[in-house]
Amino acid sequence: MSETENPFRYTAALAGEIELRWQRYWAENGTFHAPNPVGELADPDHPRAGAPKLHVQDMFPYPSGAGLHVGHPLGYIGTDCYTRYQRMAGYNVLHPMGFDAFGLPAEQYAVQTGTHPAVTTAANVERYRQQLRRLGLAYDERRSFATTDPEYYRWTQWIFLQVFNSWFDPELKKARPISELITEFETGVRPAPGTPWKDLSPQARRRLIDDHRLAYVSEAPVNWCPGLGTVLANEEVTPEGRSERGNFPVFKRSLKQWMMRITAYGDRLVEDLDTLDWPEPVKLMQRNWIGRSQGAHVDFPIDGSHIRVFTTRPDTLFGATYMVLAPEHELVESIVPAAWPEGTKDVWTGGHATPAEAVAAYRAAAAAKTEEERTADGKVKTGVFTGAYAINPVNDARVPVFIADYVLAGYGTGAIMAVPAHDERDFDFATAFDLPVVRTIEAPEGVEGAYTGDGVVINSGFLNGLGKDEAKAAIIAWLQEHDKGAGATTYRLRDWLFSRQRYWGEPFPIVYDESGLPVALPESMLPVELPDVDDFSPRTFDPDDADTEPETPLSRKKDWVQVELDLGDGPKTYTRETNTMPQWAGSCWYELRYLDPHNEQALVDPENEQYWMGPRKAGDCGGVDLYVGGVEHAVLHLLYARFWHKVLYDLGHVSSFEPFRKLFNQGYIQAYAFRDARGVIVPAEEVVERDGRWYYGDQQVTREYGKMGKSLKNVVTPDEMCEQYGADTFRVYEMAMGPLDVSRPWDTRAVVGSQRFLQRVWRLVVDEETGADRVTDEPLDPKSRKVLHRVIAGVREDMDELRFNTAIAKLIELTNTLTPLPVVSREAVEPLVLMLSPFAPHLAEELWGRLGHEGTLAYVDFPQADPAQLVADSVTYPVQVNGKVRGRVEVAPDTAEADVREAALAAVAEALAGREPKKVIVVKGRLVSVVV
Repeated sequence: MSETENPFRYTAALAGEIELRWQRYWAENGTFHAPNPVGELADPDHPRAGAPKLHVQDMFPYPSGAGLHVGHPLGYIGTDCYTRYQRMAGYNVLHPMGFDAFGLPAEQYAVQTGTHPAVTTAANVERYRQQLRRLGLAYDERRSFATTDPEYYRWTQWIFLQVFNSWFDPELKKARPISELITEFETGVRPAPGTPWKDLSPQARRRLIDDHRLAYVSEAPVNWCPGLGTVLANEEVTPEGRSERGNFPVFKRSLKQWMMRITAYGDRLVEDLDTLDWPEPVKLMQRNWIGRSQGAHVDFPIDGSHIRVFTTRPDTLFGATYMVLAPEHELVESIVPAAWPEGTKDVWTGGHATPAEAVAAYRAAAAAKTEEERTADGKVKTGVFTGAYAINPVNDARVPVFIADYVLAGYGTGAIMAVPAHDERDFDFATAFDLPVVRTIEAPEGVEGAYTGDGVVINSGFLNGLGKDEAKAAIIAWLQEHDKGAGATTYRLRDWLFSRQRYWGEPFPIVYDESGLPVALPESMLPVELPDVDDFSPRTFDPDDADTEPETPLSRKKDWVQVELDLGDGPKTYTRETNTMPQWAGSCWYELRYLDPHNEQALVDPENEQYWMGPRKAGDCGGVDLYVGGVEHAVLHLLYARFWHKVLYDLGHVSSFEPFRKLFNQGYIQAYAFRDARGVIVPAEEVVERDGRWYYGDQQVTREYGKMGKSLKNVVTPDEMCEQYGADTFRVYEMAMGPLDVSRPWDTRAVVGSQRFLQRVWRLVVDEETGADRVTDEPLDPKSRKVLHRVIAGVREDMDELRFNTAIAKLIELTNTLTPLPVVSREAVEPLVLMLSPFAPHLAEELWGRLGHEGTLAYVDFPQADPAQLVADSVTYPVQVNGKVRGRVEVAPDTAEADVREAALAAVAEALAGREPKKVIVVKGRLVSVVV
């Protein structure tokens, strides 16, 4: 009988049979169901009912048609190993999985094929579920959902209404119901700006309230991407000024869009980072993206109005010799005179006869550029004089006002005061346009250009002689006293652009009345479901034309857009919002719905939320105990989710003020790709190695290293691995490849090493010739017992710290220790099987049954090390003489220091040659140093 026909040998075929059988058992018995404290998912008879909880979550996937490749489940397998271990360690573990299923890919496929996105998405979700199940991932499947399920996005819409019906109180620094703001205006507790509340018309009152909402409609410069037919958030635009998805050009356009006032939470988003157990690089990325800056707003008078600027260096205000506005700044047209004023330099005019011509030409040129092109560091500074002068408020000096494309309307106030003596960009501009340079900070000798360091203030009137911090405080106080400015904090972060001109997204629970103002639908009308449409595409467009107007697919569904509703004052005709929410909406809060997925009365029952995500003690942020995913989401999903969670916290819907207490970024699996002599990629699976070279057929090819994907023809799927080796072997290999947070290369040939390890474990229990069990009840020998308990202690420590590769290395060491022993002792094999179960759960379950146990091992206690067995039998001391090791001595761990000294001197007697030591130093447990 050949090895491949041997039914008792652990092969891929036997592994597959075992794995599918145990997967059915787990599903049929609800093995990994986690009990809630209350509600339909409560289970007082569960083995972990009332136990300490652990909520572990993966960043859920977008289910693409291509399915998973071996790089995708790296983090999923890692969290599965961790949660299986913690379940055995006594925790009630919640480990769910869902699908982030709205988004562009399904919609673009619908445009190309006419297939409804819902059909494509449902098929893709089902394929992902099958692939994840085949890997033996221990999810509570009762809690699974897709963001496209109407039962789910009903609550996404509900959260939007909470945001819409809230305002941010700057005094309390928290969100409050909009009804409380209306009461404050009505009672006079908060005066309405300008016209008193009682004198405002109903429409004016609504507009005033709408201006305070956390979700509001605004006509502002946005990132318009004709190639995708939609606007994009800043975070979705690459540094090159192109769309992150599709790499289409992105243009600045002024469009009416839904926005979310995330900037109101800028301080809390920065400060609460200190409460999180997150990687420092991710915290730094969020801090930099939020970009909190402290300084002052300064008003420069001009023609009966003023230009407001923000500066972090108000102490240099006396050195402001010109101003620059963004070409799109709202004041530009109103300040341009009919003719160039006397003294205008030729270099300022751009060769145009009038200021109006110069400004119009420059604005047109700026509009054709991307944001990246306008703000590039090495870019030659261009601009044109508007013909207008403003007044420097501290010295009444007239300063010319320019427009230049390196200033953006959407950042800060869209205007800057230029201090060329202390800013390199301003100095370059001043040099190009022959503008004065006035130094206000004393620079070291020899500095000729812009000096950006600190020093004593000069040429600044009442500030002279002060240091930077003193001068800042003094000038801010002066500005406030003279009503010419004020101290201020600004942010690089912009309000979150929340509209998308797409079909496949959550509809807004908003309609517009005859006045054109938004009206929130009542909760009883949720969900607002997506209607079927015949055409999923945006209006025909030129992907390179910034002037293309957006037209949403929903806007063509006229019988859905125009709707008659009774919202409390009789039936009226309303117009629905025809934009949809961005894909980020559904992923902003899904960690909460996992807690109570079928609750129709509330987002989540408060008792369930408190149990799974509540703070552990005063000052604790609460949230998911461990959140695992890619670092690429640092300033997209993670920032948006924190914002929504804080709003829900302010309104009393959740008890934690952060959604994710601990974050872990897994690495990536990369793979080799191969090119032929033409530079064309060839299929990696068809390349063979011969004599240290690689061949595709008879043709030699070159090897490179890249991200696994279809474009490089180097995709390996988990389905292939399960077929060739079994899911357990695949799981062990992925976890053994290296630290979970480090990227690593994929090598299919190396998988066999993990398979052989599992085969050795199998042979410890099963006789491959007869299929009989080999384990006996004879005690383990003392030496092997010490190895066993040292491995148990080490594996526990590794599992707690997510060091799966080193835990597996210890299990291999234990297996190699047990393999040559004449007797296979239950004392060692049972702990080995239990410790192996997080990594190879199907094999462990099978062996556990062969060892005489019934049911699953999922809730069996994880092995504990015997402290007595961790004490070493002896300690070896290196003995140094004048710094060089001259001998070694082995003694019992509890040997007295005097006896260690005596033994050490005896061990180096020959090296001492009768000389009397001046000093003998014993470092307990480490070394003995002899000085002669």
